Amino acid sequence: MGKVLTAIGLMSGTSMDGIDVALVETDGDTIIRRGPSAGYAYEARFRDRLKLGLEDARSIRKRDERPGTLAELERNLTLRHAEVVKAFLHENNLLPGTVDVIGFHGQTVLHRPDEALTVQIGDGDLLARETLIDVVYDMRANDMAHGGQGAPLIPAYHAALVRGLSEGSKIEAPVAFVNIGGISNITFIGAGEGIIAYDSGPGNTLIDQWVEAHAGIPYDQGGMVASEGSVLPELAARYLAHPFFSSEKRHSLDRSDFAPLTASDASLVDGARTLAHVTAAAILRSARHLPKMPATYIVCGGGRLNPVIMRDLASLAEAAGGRVLAAEALGLNGDSMEAEAWAYLAVRSLRGLPLSYPGTTGVSRPVSGGRLAAGPKDAFRSQG
Repeated sequence: MGKVLTAIGLMSGTSMDGIDVALVETDGDTIIRRGPSAGYAYEARFRDRLKLGLEDARSIRKRDERPGTLAELERNLTLRHAEVVKAFLHENNLLPGTVDVIGFHGQTVLHRPDEALTVQIGDGDLLARETLIDVVYDMRANDMAHGGQGAPLIPAYHAALVRGLSEGSKIEAPVAFVNIGGISNITFIGAGEGIIAYDSGPGNTLIDQWVEAHAGIPYDQGGMVASEGSVLPELAARYLAHPFFSSEKRHSLDRSDFAPLTASDASLVDGARTLAHVTAAAILRSARHLPKMPATYIVCGGGRLNPVIMRDLASLAEAAGGRVLAAEALGLNGDSMEAEAWAYLAVRSLRGLPLSYPGTTGVSRPVSGGRLAAGPKDAFRSQG
């Protein structure tokens, strides 16, 4: 075992609803302790600015370009992350000097894997100066430089979690972690097959877009809107006929890869219900590309809080011989898992350990990644 470090992970995902924070103690291989976690929501006005930033990002051709509002937005986003770190430390009675590193994801504003182009805005140097803690950031770029899709990176953390769960005989193999965020992704951990992972289809993004456009609410809390509607089979089939599901090559998705519904497609409730079904069915459809169908599906991300999605997923998985469990059923935290992963990956980056593998991103060989921004440690040594 290597030296155990204390790391904070910061995640702002494709749903753009806020920042998740989690603390992990790890040597970059074994997870020693999963510490406290928290979520900090963006105010509506800033969320709107992020959405406008996505439009400005469409013209990016090189990773360091920041057209339109993106330069100012990057600074504002980073300062919000710094505020969140300070609040998290205060709430948990921690000093900056007790944390070895921050894993900083930033906000993805453009992801074009076929062009080897991915852009996460977030200034690691500024965050290190503001928090007085070393920061590892920009963790996707090196994967793409070696032929990978740049995503998903979290499977390395999933594999570490499964090792702990398997030792306690809590789960039946093979295991699939399913993260239902804006985009859903799946990580397969079998016996001897290594780690296989890929995006599995639309997650919450299509539902969020639909209810925000037609009901003025940011997401379908608790599946309340969907629970009033019915699945429209032809509409669901249209989404599930997307070439993404039949292609033998797995690739990562951008939130714009699946077109949103239009008002003429469905009523509010039927649209939400159909999209919830599509979210669940897409996971099973994508699982067909795995070496074996999973025996256990562990679900994390915001989508696990939508009981309509979870019921459909459980029914479809059962028909294929699998069982669905929310992360919490195994003592895990489905809200903080991505932030925990980013803390874990930051330590792996410091140790030069792989963040991605041929079976996860399509990279040519296992590679590490990330850039290190050193915090001004002398500034807080006197704090203990």
